[in-house]
Amino acid sequence: MNKVLIPVDGSECALRGVALVLSKRPLYLNPEDLEIHLVNVQASLSQDVTRFVSQDQISSFQREESEETMQEACRVLDEAGARYSCHHEVGNVAETITNLAEALHCDQIVMGTHGRGAFRDFLMGSITMKVVNLSKIPILLVK
Repeated sequence: MNKVLIPVDGSECALRGVALVLSKRPLYLNPEDLEIHLVNVQASLSQDVTRFVSQDQISSFQREESEETMQEACRVLDEAGARYSCHHEVGNVAETITNLAEALHCDQIVMGTHGRGAFRDFLMGSITMKVVNLSKIPILLVK
């Protein structure tokens, strides 16, 4: 079983990672055994927020944001008939990605080098470098 984790932030760069995995399916030993895991990591909110909003409301908001962010990647995978699962996580982005990849026993992480917008590009570049430094699993970077 080949397992690939693809972090998705809704950016074009992340979608290129999804497209790349789909285009390389014939290169896997048995494409039917390819298991794709999408992950979106929402940042933890400040404890100050819980004074005004309940934890259930925060969790619901983060889940909705994650689902919306992953919507296009899921559509692309559905159209390709790919088998995949979605993971909605909250926490430190780089650590959460690497920990999930290890917990799922993934063979590879495929991730974009930049996120959405100039500020997000800077952050995603920083996150990408942190994942590269933290991961014990091979990483394929997509520009």
